[in-house]
Amino acid sequence: MQTASTNICERMGRSQELNEFKNGTVIGCHLCNKSIREISLLLNIPQSSVCGIITKWKQLGTTATQPSSGRPRIMTERGQHMLKCTVSRSRSLSAESIAKDLQTSCGFQISTTTVRRELQGMGFHGRATPPKPYITKCNAMCRMQLCKACHHWTLEQWRHVLWRDESHFSVWQS
Repeated sequence: MQTASTNICERMGRSQELNEFKNGTVIGCHLCNKSIREISLLLNIPQSSVCGIITKWKQLGTTATQPSSGRPRIMTERGQHMLKCTVSRSRSLSAESIAKDLQTSCGFQISTTTVRRELQGMGFHGRATPPKPYITKCNAMCRMQLCKACHHWTLEQWRHVLWRDESHFSVWQS
């Protein structure tokens, strides 16, 4: 037999927040002169959470989540705009070179991790460019000669050309 205090599966997770209804229920039980332990067992909430809800209600008069403090953002709106303009001008720049560029031009002390995080927030994602075959000068000249030699061909002449695709395929048979 499992009691409410030993039922770990139904207990609240570490970072999970209670909803307004449960907060109100805790306060209602407190106003009905129930102890913290009784409220915890009744609602299946840790005693520390019950105590925190009651303390917050006594101090602030509300159980709503208050804005928490945190480290201020390094990137201002102006910095974000400059970052967006920099990336829009040249999409092939790395995060390191963008960070160095912003440090020299604007005086921002910004890390490459912050640059990546801000760019992802703006919808820019790093991708490796696909490899493209190089066209040598000799190959370009041969192509131009072929084009000049065949530009007057009729449709019937083009039908006799065997087009060769240089893609590689693997055929799997089951």
